[in-house]
Amino acid sequence: MNLSNKTVIVTGASSGIGEATAKKLAASGANVVITARRTERLEELKNAIEKDGGKALVVTADVTSKEDWKGVMDQTHQTFGKVDVLINNAGLMPLSFVENLKTDEWDKMVDVNIKGVLNGIASVVPDMKETKSGHIINISSVAGRKVMPAGAVYCATKYAVRALSEGIRQEMGPKYNTKVTAIEPGFVDTELTNTITDEDVQEMMSQFQDLTPLQAQDIANSIHYALTQPEHSSVNEILIRPTTQEL
Repeated sequence: MNLSNKTVIVTGASSGIGEATAKKLAASGANVVITARRTERLEELKNAIEKDGGKALVVTADVTSKEDWKGVMDQTHQTFGKVDVLINNAGLMPLSFVENLKTDEWDKMVDVNIKGVLNGIASVVPDMKETKSGHIINISSVAGRKVMPAGAVYCATKYAVRALSEGIRQEMGPKYNTKVTAIEPGFVDTELTNTITDEDVQEMMSQFQDLTPLQAQDIANSIHYALTQPEHSSVNEILIRPTTQEL
């Protein structure tokens, strides 16, 4: 797939994997629609993309809001036309031990990591049905394959993303020529760990201090690889860990 003039929506684009991916794809000629809740960060990203000759549209939105998603799609259609690619990247990872009952954090993870992904999928499917083409990329995690202490709820959300990806692939691939890819990173140097409030988990995370983590750019490169395969070839899963990560 040649990304030139393809329209790509990237959620969670204000930092980390989303930001790196938007830059990577814009540099490859894609029209990127960058969305998140932090407008100022999105505007900075847009300026950086345009300075390098790329095209970007900022749409401030909360992925948990269906009304916000309507705004994303309306502005995307008005500016670039149809949607070719969705990258469901927005996510939260406030790890905690179940016994500490941080139920508000559980709810937020379910809302963003699962419902937010579903809202994105529901928004772009009509375009992909009409054109009988497209690509949905969902950011899952190695936590969608292996459960870890303090990760019961987070892992559950990422298992759900992986299951959704496979189910949608089976439905949309044969019928509408739509590709679906689950990207499953291991430990990545991003802002995700900043959402951890459980002090027991913060102490546990010290075990990763000597690990050389993946960078957001590594994941952006994986996404680019999946998107640029020939039309007949669909990369369904990419599991990528730091070389020295054991689990």
